Formats: sequence, structure tokens, C-alpha cells
Amino acid sequence: MANSAQARKRARQAVKQRAHNASLRSSLRTAVKRVHKAIVAGDKAAAQSIYRESVAVIDRVADKKIIHKNKAARHKSRLSAQIKGLAA
Repeated sequence: MANSAQARKRARQAVKQRAHNASLRSSLRTAVKRVHKAIVAGDKAAAQSIYRESVAVIDRVADKKIIHKNKAARHKSRLSAQIKGLAA
């Protein structure tokens, strides 16, 4: 347990920040799952529109350093490749 007032405050802040980061990470996972769902359904137009929305979420989370920028790029690349693989 933290002994100094400063350490106690940092512990309180860490709890809040962890909850905020968890919600951002959850929104990222939801965005990726929405694109996957559209890809599995085989709807290329819907998948592309959802992908555009998801890219904004992925970039926002990466900018806040919740995930690494390379991981964000990897997600976007793989989703884009799957969408391109769908029949028009």
C-alpha cells in the first residue's frame, strides 16, 4: 500500500486511467469485430463503410498509445486485405 500522500494520489489516478484505457481498448475490439462480421456476411459495400468508421477508432486508440502504432497498422492492413478478397 502507498505510504505517502503523493503515492496514494497516483494510485487513485492509476485506477481511473486504467478504467479509461480499458474502455478505449474495448471500443477498438468492438470496431474490429463489426468489420469482421460484415466480411463474414459477405457484404462488401457494408464492410467498406464500417471499415472506414473503424479506421478512425483504430487510429484514435493508437494515437493515445493504448496500442502500438504498428499493431494499429497491422489491424487495418489485414481488414483491408480481407475486404479486397470479397467478391463484388
